[in-house]
Amino acid sequence: MSHVEEFLTAEEERDIVNAIVEAEKNTSGEIRVHIESTSKIDHFSRAQQLFHFLKMDNTKEGNGVLLYVAVDDRKFVIYGGEGIDRAVPKGFWDSTKDVIASHFKKRDFKQGIVEGILMAGKELQSHFPWNHDDTNELNDAISKG
Repeated sequence: MSHVEEFLTAEEERDIVNAIVEAEKNTSGEIRVHIESTSKIDHFSRAQQLFHFLKMDNTKEGNGVLLYVAVDDRKFVIYGGEGIDRAVPKGFWDSTKDVIASHFKKRDFKQGIVEGILMAGKELQSHFPWNHDDTNELNDAISKG
C-alpha cells in the first residue's frame, strides 16, 4: 500500500469530503484536496499545476481553493484562484496554514485538513457569499496522484 493510501482511512476521507460540502454551503468558492506522495518540483509550483489540471481555474468567479499535500515530503500548500487573490488581503491564508500545520505536527492529518477546509470556507464566505443560483462547479472528492 502506498503512503498516499495509508495517509487517511476511508472514514477520514469521508469526513474530509463532508467538510468540503459543509464549507461550500455558504460560499460560491470551490474547495478541493489533492494528496500525492512527493513532488519533483517545488510544492507551490506543483499546486499551481494541479490547480490547472483539476480545472480549478475554470470556475466562474476564479474562486477555487486547492489544499495540496505531499505526504512523503511533509509539505502542504493552500493555493487560491485569481479571483481570490484579487479579493483578499496579503497573508489571507496564514491563519489557515497555521491551524493545518499545528495538527500535522501532531500527525493528526485528517483534523488539520478538516479544520483548514472549514476555515477556508468561512473566510471565502465574506468575499464570495453563496447565491441562490450557485452550482457546485467542481467535484468534492479527494484527488490523488
